[in-house]
Amino acid sequence: MKPYVICHMMCSVDGRILTETWGNPKGRSLYEPIGNRYKVKTWMSGRVTMERDFAGKRPLKLKPVHKIIPRVDHVADPGARSFAIAIDKDGKLNWQRGEIEGDHIIAVLSEQVSTEYLVHLQEKGISYIFGGKSELDFSKILNKLNKLFGIKKLMLEGGGGLNASFLRAGLIDELSVLYLPLADGTAGAPSLFDHFPDVRKKASKLRLLSVKKLQYDVLWTRYKVQ
Repeated sequence: MKPYVICHMMCSVDGRILTETWGNPKGRSLYEPIGNRYKVKTWMSGRVTMERDFAGKRPLKLKPVHKIIPRVDHVADPGARSFAIAIDKDGKLNWQRGEIEGDHIIAVLSEQVSTEYLVHLQEKGISYIFGGKSELDFSKILNKLNKLFGIKKLMLEGGGGLNASFLRAGLIDELSVLYLPLADGTAGAPSLFDHFPDVRKKASKLRLLSVKKLQYDVLWTRYKVQ
């Protein structure tokens, strides 16, 4: 049984999500308070976001390991009740501790990750699960999160590629978007959903749940993915 997945994002009116050229619009401050209304205790982001905002900035230096660690899922804190899930297929994030603001970290890996990296995660008290041999199966990952950690609902806050992978697999149940009163217009900039160039997929149909105007001319729209 998979958790209920809410994709919660903030973007310009043309769907761009890279904020570097936006300055500091006041509407950005609404993102977390609106997300908190869902009262979800689990959130998920990709490697780039985690590396930029939460993991250590120094290059990862791993100690040599002279033992074999089976590629089996590892639950470091059975008592954890809130979670930060990092999609890190190749095991590159340099974690300094096992939690982010009290949320226990779960690393999602492929079976190609090094034994040295698994030791690093264990030493930091971080849980990890395997999502596939070389590529990740997100349906499998969601089922494991429910079975091993009891996660029934999670908030997806990914980049365009991660969001698109979930959408393409039919795994997003609800879409929550804060549209800031900005027109980005940057050619090729990341957007809410970025499919790989070789992937052809019909448009996903949505059903509007609600529209609300917030402070600073921000528009909050909620959709059910059909």
